[in-house]
This record gives sequence, C-alpha cells and structure tokens, in this order.
Amino acid sequence: MTTTTTAVLVPLLPFLGALAGLLLGRRAPGFVRPLAILPTVAAAALAVVVAVSQGGGAGAGKTPVDAATRLTPTGSVPIDLALHIDGFAALVAVLVAVVACCVQLYSTGYLRDDPRYPSYAALVSLFTAAMLLVVYSGDLMVLLVGWEIMGICSYFLVGHYWETEAARSASLKAFLVTKLGDVPFLFGIFALAADAGTFRITGILKTVAVGGLDHPTLIALLLLAGVAGKSAQFPLHTWLPDAMAGPTPVSALIHAATMVAAGVYFVARLLPVFAASATAMVVLAVMAAATMVGSGLAALAQDDIKRVLAYSTVGQLGYMTGALAVGDRGAAVFHLLSHGAFKALLFLAAGVVIHAAGTNSLAAMSRMRGLARRIPDAYWTMTVALLALAAIPPFAGFFSKEAVLGAAEHAATGHATASGTLAAVPTAAGWTVLIAGLLTALLTAGYATRLWLLAFHGKGPEPAPDHGKQPVVMNAVLWVLFVPTLALGLTTPVLPDWFDGRSLTPTLTTSVLGTGVALVGALITYGAWRHTTALAARVPLGAVAVDPDAAPADSEERAIATHAAAYGDNAGAPDPADPGRLLLGPLHRPAAVGFHFDAVYTALFVRPVRAAARLVRFLDREVVDTYVHGAGTASRWLGAAVRRAQTGNVQTYLGALLAGSLVLAVAVVLVATGTGA
Repeated sequence: MTTTTTAVLVPLLPFLGALAGLLLGRRAPGFVRPLAILPTVAAAALAVVVAVSQGGGAGAGKTPVDAATRLTPTGSVPIDLALHIDGFAALVAVLVAVVACCVQLYSTGYLRDDPRYPSYAALVSLFTAAMLLVVYSGDLMVLLVGWEIMGICSYFLVGHYWETEAARSASLKAFLVTKLGDVPFLFGIFALAADAGTFRITGILKTVAVGGLDHPTLIALLLLAGVAGKSAQFPLHTWLPDAMAGPTPVSALIHAATMVAAGVYFVARLLPVFAASATAMVVLAVMAAATMVGSGLAALAQDDIKRVLAYSTVGQLGYMTGALAVGDRGAAVFHLLSHGAFKALLFLAAGVVIHAAGTNSLAAMSRMRGLARRIPDAYWTMTVALLALAAIPPFAGFFSKEAVLGAAEHAATGHATASGTLAAVPTAAGWTVLIAGLLTALLTAGYATRLWLLAFHGKGPEPAPDHGKQPVVMNAVLWVLFVPTLALGLTTPVLPDWFDGRSLTPTLTTSVLGTGVALVGALITYGAWRHTTALAARVPLGAVAVDPDAAPADSEERAIATHAAAYGDNAGAPDPADPGRLLLGPLHRPAAVGFHFDAVYTALFVRPVRAAARLVRFLDREVVDTYVHGAGTASRWLGAAVRRAQTGNVQTYLGALLAGSLVLAVAVVLVATGTGA
C-alpha cells in the first residue's frame, strides 16, 4: 500500500466509524464501542505509518507527499481533492489520532451509563476525521470542509448536557463566535485564490515565493480573523472557557488536538502568506501577546478547575501564534505537539478529580483532606502535566516553550528571518512576543501551582468523599499520555529534520530567564497559599456533593448544573482562602469574569441585533400584516356587499338591468353630445 493510499485511509476510517455509529447506535448498541474505538485506533496506526514513511521533512531533504485529483471544474479556479503531507502534517496527524484514541477509550469509562453515548462517540469520530482532513488537505476549499465540520461537531459535543442551561448557552456561543471569524476567513480564502490563481497550497506558496500577492495585508488580516475564532485568540477567545460545560473528554479533544489547533496549524502551513506583510506579522504578535497575558491573569482567578485549564489553553495557543509571528513555525508546531500531550492529560485527569471530589470547584476541593490519596494515578500524572505546563525542565513543555522564546529572542535582536518568506521579521514583533512570553511564564507557573495546591492539598476538617474507584481504562489512559508529557522533550535534536531545519534547542538566555520567572511565580503562589490557608474554615457556598455511586459523567453534569459560581460570575462568590484573590488584588474581580469581554460583546453586538430583531418583528406585525389583513378585509367586505345583491327576486334583477341600461344610454348620449360640440 502506497503512502498516498495510507494517508487517504487516515481520515476516512474515523469518518466511516462515525457514519456507522450514527446509523447503528440505537439498533445495535453492542457495536457502539467497537465502532468508536477500532477505526480511531486503526487511523492512529496508519498515521504513524505515514509519519515513518515520510521519514523527516524539509530539514532532512525529504520531498513532501503530493497527490491530487480534480474534484469539480469551477471555472478559472478549480477545486482539487488534494493531499499535501510534509513533516508538519505527518506529526500533527499522529498527535490528533493518538489523542482521539485516548479520548475514545477514556469515554467508555467516563460515559459508561450515558444514554446518549452512541451519538457522542460518533460525533467524536467525525470530529477526529474533520481535523485529520484539515491536516492532510492540500486544497484550501477541501480544508474548509473539515474546518466547518469541526464547528458543527463542537456545537453538538459542547451541548451534550443539553439539560443544563450552561451547556446550551456554551454550545451556541461557541458556534456563533467561531462563525464570526469564519466569515472573513472565507473571504480571505477567496481573495487568496484570486491572487494566486489556485486553491492548492503548493501553488499558493509558489506564487508567494516567485511573484508575491497583490493584496498580502488584506488577505492575511482576513485569514487571521478565522484563526482567532478557531484558536480562541484575542479578541475571539471568549467561547473557549464557556465550552467547559461539555463533558471532560470533549474538552480534552478540543483543547489538545482538534479545533483550537486548526488555526495554528493553518498559519504554520501558510506562513509565507502572512510573512509577506509586515503589518500582519505585527498584528499577529500583538494578538498573541494580549492573549497570553490576559488569559494568564484570568486563569489565576478561576474557581472551576476546567476553566483554569481552558484559559491555560488560550495562553499556550498564544505562545504558538507568537512563534508564528516571529517566523518560526517549527517552534510553533513543536509547542503544539507537546501541549497536545500534556493538555489532554490535564483535562482527562481533571475528569477523575471532579468525579472523586464531587465538584468542579477548587474552593470546595481546598476544604477536602486526602483527595490525592484517593486518586493516586490522577495525582501523579497531573502533577507532571502541571510541571510541563509551567515549563519546568526536563518536561516536554520546557523544551517547546523555550523554543518559542528563543525564536522571539532571535527576532528581537534581528538575527532571524521567517523561513521561506520574502521579508525579515519585524523587530517589534520579536520584542512583543518575548516580553509577553516571559510575563506569561510567571503567570502560568502561578496558576498551575495554585491549581495543584487547592485541588490536592486541602486543609479542611472533613476528608474527601469516597465516590468509589474510577474505571481502570480512565487511569490507564492517563499513564499513556504521561509518557510523551515526560519524554517528548528528548525529540528536540531530531524534530528540525521534520520541520524547516532550524534548531529547536533552548538558548541559554531564555532558558535561564524563563525557568527563573516560572520558579518565582510558583514560590510566590505557594507563599500566598500558606498565608490564606488559615482562612479555609468553612465550605464555600456552591460546593456540590453528589451521589457516591454516580458515574463520572453524572458527577460532572450535576456539578455544572448546581455550582453556578463556576459558570457564572465567579467574583460573586468570594473565597478568602483563595491565593489568587490575594495575588491579583483589585484585578481579581475583572479577571474572574474574563475582563468583561462578554459584557462588551453583549453591548456591541447582542443588544443591537436583538433590537433590530424586535424592530423587524414590529414592522412585520404592524405594517406588513396590516396591509395583508387589510386586503383580506376589503375582499371580505366586497363579497358581503355583492352577496346582499343576490336576493333571488327576478323582478329585482330585471329592474337593475333596465336601470343599468338607462344609465348606459344616458352616458352614451352625453358623450356623443359633448363630442359633437
């Protein structure tokens, strides 16, 4: 079997599994789990085969795999069903498939008693197939198909607990905000194809390298709008924290390997297009910097354990877009790979923690003693994942984050140009990313330490509730993801061969600065926690206690439904024992509610749209309906008048006929007389 055939099967198998699951889920429930797991496992194995056969990327002189067939003639710009597999695509596909396998396996235990599991599993498979299509696609229109399928899958999966208001609102918000970015994204694709004369990625890159684009800045900015929506970057980041209302495995899939990774991957694939405009690179750098710092502050103020991780994802995606802003897509994709491993581990471990504690509230967990002893697998694996998140050596997150900071340092000092681009990276972009990256490293270590201390080292008077042991498959998946979280940094010397050949080895300056500020952030947070621990004398309002025999998914659903502070106004439930409140001071309240971006969007968009809808409804009811009803009333009155004339009396009819004839005769005489005169 050729590499092309193998690559075609990678997205096709999960798609067929999703189709079969939707058709047979209700009729043959015994086939649901095999149809969810086996195609995804097979796709992961084939993705590894494709990566091995690729054997390296541009850095090793390996020619990318390109294959295409004309899908349909569309006039001047045809659409091709095309594959383009280079080192970036090969490794990202492995990440997507492996994380999807872990999510499907984990879900068999987490949602074991969920009546909607068949549709859930099928949608996860479809989600996976759509992301793999984005990764392997060599044509932008085909890529757009996978891009949009992921959007509708996220709508259904985030709203899985549709009985809760939080899930319904979050799914609708995720769909609308991402669509807000997709509209200019679509125009950007059309403009790019018009300038390049093709939708094929290879043709576009060749055009950029040879002759350039006619409107590079306009195209890049339009495309960045879609990237900001999909990858939850400032200012279209607000949907991602609310999306935590979905099941934890869905959160792991969205945050680690699909959807939010699609925007970063898209920019990495078409980086020369963006680098052709210095304005676009500076905008990308500013967007990344605002995203990193803002999300770090917001994460430090969250009470819901999953919302902390959600804002963490927003910030780590900011690191990736920052690497792209300084022209190093190798560093960006390296961080995408390592982040995918440890973030999937963090979310799946959080699912175990929520089930064991019976709540998603860190404030409630901080009042529980012995939670770590009840869930040792989640405790140890999550500890390592948090160390990777905080970029503490020798874990994977350290190497990938330092690759980003090293690239920013080179750009800031004028020693780097974007590989394959026509212009040098603006120095302003380098300094913006470098300074914001170091500040974010401080904040990341702070909220990671806070989460670890509050979740696992509670000082309350009552022991953690005993909700029974978690299914073995859930703990097994944690240890599978533990391996790349711990060891992916060892691939630093060989990864450049898969990418552009640029070194990913951490530089001394940024390594010392980055690790130093991370340790400072962790120590400051620990000191604040020691100071506030004495205030944890009572259980805060909103703590949830669920049925000890409840399944993990039931625990989470009840926690979402009953702990309003976690999904509403966090600042409305003050917890003096929270070190984040002490560290942020007056910033805590705005940070807890995401710096009021939702309120701003409500004032700018939601209220005007609702007002316009009310106006249209008024005009339809009071103006259009009035004319329609008036026409009907006039016809009814005319009919009534005519009906009264139909008496059935022959004499009346003859009299009316004679009177009418007389009137006509008089009229004729008058007209004739007037004419003669």
